[in-house]
Amino acid sequence: MKSINSFLGVFQSRKMLALLLLGFASGLPSQVIDVPLKTWLTSSEVDVKKITEVAALAALPYAFKVFWSPLLDRYVPPFLGRRRGWIFLTQALIIGAMLILAFQNPSDSNLSLITIFAAAIGFFSASQDIAADAYRTDVLDKPEKGAGAAVFILGFRLAMLFASGIILVWTDPKIPGHISWNTAYLLLSGLMLIGLSTTLWAPQPVDEDRAPSSLIDAFVLPFRDFFERKGILAGILILLFVVVYKIGDYMVKSVSPTFLLKAAHYSQTEIGAISGGIGILATIVGSLVGGSVLSKIGLNRSLWLSSILLAIGILPYVLLAQAAQGLPATQTPGNVLLLLAINTEFFFAGMEATVFVAFLMELCNQQFSATQYALFSSLMLTGKSFVTAPMGDIAKAVGWPGFFTLSAFSAIPGLILLYFVAPWNGRESRD
Repeated sequence: MKSINSFLGVFQSRKMLALLLLGFASGLPSQVIDVPLKTWLTSSEVDVKKITEVAALAALPYAFKVFWSPLLDRYVPPFLGRRRGWIFLTQALIIGAMLILAFQNPSDSNLSLITIFAAAIGFFSASQDIAADAYRTDVLDKPEKGAGAAVFILGFRLAMLFASGIILVWTDPKIPGHISWNTAYLLLSGLMLIGLSTTLWAPQPVDEDRAPSSLIDAFVLPFRDFFERKGILAGILILLFVVVYKIGDYMVKSVSPTFLLKAAHYSQTEIGAISGGIGILATIVGSLVGGSVLSKIGLNRSLWLSSILLAIGILPYVLLAQAAQGLPATQTPGNVLLLLAINTEFFFAGMEATVFVAFLMELCNQQFSATQYALFSSLMLTGKSFVTAPMGDIAKAVGWPGFFTLSAFSAIPGLILLYFVAPWNGRESRD
């Protein structure tokens, strides 16, 4: 495909369809250890502090995946080639770990196996992301890269919204005929077969066997290249910005399932219907708006706008938390506030995702894109792994309105760094 002339034309391409389904397979395991796991543990009466600790440990591999990403660049599996071979292998391991997790029964005193296999899913999922990001970079021609990234993100978001929305409805104990969490995890593991089968027929990248000549080159050259192009000081500021950019959003996501269920008294069906229904539309529209804004005002200004809006998107949770204070367990603050909080968050998160992926891709040298992209995405998730672990304690200490207000103001360090990394009126890098 020499060019992409229409949205429908994108989906008529075998390459783009493969990226859509691989995006779904990439997003599903990352969500399995996030909202569904937190909701499952919450419904099993596990303490909120332990829930945030388990979720943080499960997400930890995403922060460190850069350390083994050169191995996936250097070594080629004996089947399906360098990129698809690693994707297939990690998907098979994810399915195995999810199946084991499906047969657990969580409680405050029985979290060891759940933590181990949730962390295993996190490790194999992070490894799949390394290979999938490299595959996406290698398989796309230059005119296709923007659409390919958007299609991959769309698949990722659909998986996120399925696991964070529809599954909550199906497992709601208030609904007649609801399924158990064990059955839900068996279903989620089965959905990973979509990715496994897609990997078998996905197009093979051109020149995909150009692996680094040695393991030393695979580890050293990507980092040296980045700092040579950007400079030492500018490179350090960029990496710090990547770490802190989404901390507020991660703070909210780390406790929102517990807050909505326990403090605001919503049912799983109410949460899942909104996040998995209108939330899908809000995310897609937000992604499209992000792409439109990016094309009109450029990358630098889009980063400023999406960063500010991401913080503003947290404020409806402050209103929701204030309205929930003092309510009896049988009463909620109402579905209007829930609709506002979830869909505002989803809209701005969709917008931010498009802009931030474009920023990360702009930072990469295509010759080392696998390791460099892994570096940036690992740093991006460092905040999620390290900052969010104590969020349960902080929420207890300051109360829910204070916690969400603090989450919104956590955007300030990112805005300060953005002044140096991508000034509003600055010349955008073309490296």
